[in-house]
Amino acid sequence: MNASRLLLCLFMPLILSCSRADLNFDRAMANGESANEGFRRCVHFVEGWLGEADPKTGLIPRNLERNRDIWNAKDSAADNYPFMVLTAAVCDRSLFEGRMLDMLETEKRLSSRIGALPDTYSFTKEGFETETPDHASIMFGSSEYIKDGLLPLTEWLGKSPWSERMIAILDDMWANAPLDTPFKKIVSDSHEINGEMLQTLSRVYFMTGDKKYLDWAVRLGDYYLSGGHHPTRDTDRLRLRDHGCEIVSGLCELYTALHFADRVKKEEYRDSLYDMLDTILEKGRNEHGLFYNGIDPRTGAVVMDGVADTWGYTLNGYYSVYLVDGHEPYREAVLKALGTIDANYRSFDWEHGSADGYADAIESALNLYNREAVPSAADWIDSEIRVMWGKQQESGIIEGWHGDGNFARTTIIYCLWKTQGTTARPWREYLLYGAVREGDVLGLKISADEPWEGVLLFDTARHKTVMNMPIDWPRINQFPEWFTVESDADYSVRGFGHGGKRTLKGSELINGLPLKLAAGESICLTVEKQ
Repeated sequence: MNASRLLLCLFMPLILSCSRADLNFDRAMANGESANEGFRRCVHFVEGWLGEADPKTGLIPRNLERNRDIWNAKDSAADNYPFMVLTAAVCDRSLFEGRMLDMLETEKRLSSRIGALPDTYSFTKEGFETETPDHASIMFGSSEYIKDGLLPLTEWLGKSPWSERMIAILDDMWANAPLDTPFKKIVSDSHEINGEMLQTLSRVYFMTGDKKYLDWAVRLGDYYLSGGHHPTRDTDRLRLRDHGCEIVSGLCELYTALHFADRVKKEEYRDSLYDMLDTILEKGRNEHGLFYNGIDPRTGAVVMDGVADTWGYTLNGYYSVYLVDGHEPYREAVLKALGTIDANYRSFDWEHGSADGYADAIESALNLYNREAVPSAADWIDSEIRVMWGKQQESGIIEGWHGDGNFARTTIIYCLWKTQGTTARPWREYLLYGAVREGDVLGLKISADEPWEGVLLFDTARHKTVMNMPIDWPRINQFPEWFTVESDADYSVRGFGHGGKRTLKGSELINGLPLKLAAGESICLTVEKQ
């Protein structure tokens, strides 16, 4: 018998075909082809960068054209290495559990300088790049490593050595907070660092249940919204692209967290927060609803030319406030941006054509499309991911600098959309799997050019199961949730053609649905909560 075989639980065979009127399995396979290409590109990226690693430490250099001699927290550790880890976690478990973990242990041993806080390591000096620590630089690098790298990894992996590294750095940042304010010590007066801290602390508070993280975040909230450092009232320059925009979404994340943790403090911030958000909407957007790179918020003058590739990072904050307050103008701001990008921003010159600019712009759209499925935005994402992919070199390297990791981050976010959050273990280049969804029904098509046996892992509502958050507010560098299963719920899993059906617990799908394919075979499944 040449039909595909589906092995569920006890590996009982079912005969399958691909036909159901309300599910387009051809589309699922097309999504699988896109995801397969994306995963292959990410694996190739990892291979390329590992080929450039320092032979003694195994750590990757900051950049390939310059700074080849150093590993640093704000770039190597924050932007490149974490998404090598993520790629390995999805596509190569032996690499993930081996060399990726070894790099973490090496980084901890060689770069930790003030407690857990990392400093720049020189390969040729076999020690720190500078004789004495620069506290401001160390604080910035630590913040970058947490928010850009370790926090996204934690949201995907859950508790792990990377989450332990994150908490250790975070605690030591605040133990060494240098800046006195009327609201107690804070780590910096930088919009970027404090915005990153607000995002991190608001999430880690729920993840750990430890109130100290919320208290530290409130110190920053007071500093900006009650203490004479308001982002739009008290400055003549507000950066609305990365390295500045973090403060906007950070304050929104705190406000959202306080909706569930401290309503009195939330209401204390409300007018100041809305003043900031309304001013930016009025003065900081172009005709398409995207943000300028920088403005004078008091006059509305554009002080940094160009359109921010991180437009969605700021709109994440607006949508979060909409979720807790139901304020429609903030949702409308998201809908406007999503509705205009396809007509106006194909092959756009993000960051002078940089793959990193494309990564941030595409992630901006993907994270918001997950909440508001504007069809033309999906078309734009499909178009622009291929522009970004076209920048990868034959070596696997993208552009040869630390921003290459963002190529992999955004690509995996894209691939998870095409698979609706499912991942295969073991992943193989010859394995194709993609998904479509109609309402609450998930359709999957899986095929392989060579014999394959493994499991298909289903996603959970990670904002609950990993982060313990009350709602899934949109977050910078998160991995959006698509089709998620509940551990204790029952799900029907069907193969079509001869009525094959199983009822499985969500926990079984989370742990992995066993599958076996012969060379050249394909199977189609539907999964639906009962």
